[in-house]
Amino acid sequence: MKPYLKINRQKLICCAITACILSIFPVQLLHAGKLDKCIMEAVKQADNDNITLGEMRLLCEQQIQLETSTPQIEDEEQLPIVQERIREEEEHALKPFILMAHKPNYMLVASYNSNSYNPELFQERLGDDSYSLDDVEAHFQISFKFPLLLNLFDDKADIYAAYTNRSFWQVYNQKESSPFRETNHEPEAWIQFNPNWELFGFTNVWNSFGIVHQSNGRGGNLSRSWNRVYGWFTVERGNLALSVKPWLRIQENSEDDNNPDITDYLGHYELSGSYKWQEHVFSVMSRNNLESGFKRGAVEVSWSFPIPKWPYLKGYVQYFGGYGESLIDYNNYVNRIGVGVSLTDWL
Repeated sequence: MKPYLKINRQKLICCAITACILSIFPVQLLHAGKLDKCIMEAVKQADNDNITLGEMRLLCEQQIQLETSTPQIEDEEQLPIVQERIREEEEHALKPFILMAHKPNYMLVASYNSNSYNPELFQERLGDDSYSLDDVEAHFQISFKFPLLLNLFDDKADIYAAYTNRSFWQVYNQKESSPFRETNHEPEAWIQFNPNWELFGFTNVWNSFGIVHQSNGRGGNLSRSWNRVYGWFTVERGNLALSVKPWLRIQENSEDDNNPDITDYLGHYELSGSYKWQEHVFSVMSRNNLESGFKRGAVEVSWSFPIPKWPYLKGYVQYFGGYGESLIDYNNYVNRIGVGVSLTDWL
């Protein structure tokens, strides 16, 4: 037999006993299978008769330690907030049974509009002048996205699609059988780049170009819809993220357009910012204020916060003031505040 190892029976027994003693420690137990496999491979491939079993073991332990320590260093690295979200999305993008959040997902259990909701369109549609709307209702938003194509142009771009549903529910309006006052559907698709350009201490982490359709699925005088192409540019610095989202409306035939003046109220851009402090997220959105001379704009402010001993949801407060809260109310001023719970936020 070719002597691959210069080792006698006593040394072999000693090494075996040592291996058993070491195996009681968690780290050795975790990597025992890898270690045995590495040693066996080393024995098969050894071309040096002078190498001992202990030396092989030491080399294998060093190799395993290097392999297991590298991911731990990467996990401990604290990425900025938007880059961390992008990393997690890339990690879970192709996993089955997982839907990734797009916009915030939340439910406002009660939302009060001090300016009241106008029932005239509903009265006209139903032919009922007594039809009324409550000032307090529930709101919820469900928004998710999924990948279409990943790692395009040498891993520089991805293509995603998303769907957002925002509903306004007159749940406390027992007189009218608690109807849904309005539901807005928003499917979209975009190509996304993550350039990581540095400028004035900020990092440009997200640039997207896409197309979006938004409608309320109604007919007659309640029908509302529009289509847009948009860009979406996001920069971050530490726990602060800022975005600008300009768009252009795709024009429709005048005969089919049921809201021809919608850009007078929703404008051609949206500015937003989010800041994360511990487990709290503060967000603000401004739309069409500068463009309309602060006459037909909108501001939305939200705060999500942890609920003690309840890690599954976060508390949520949202204020909206201005035009375009929903498609049916795009040209009506709304001044409301709501409280509820949040499943996911911007950050």
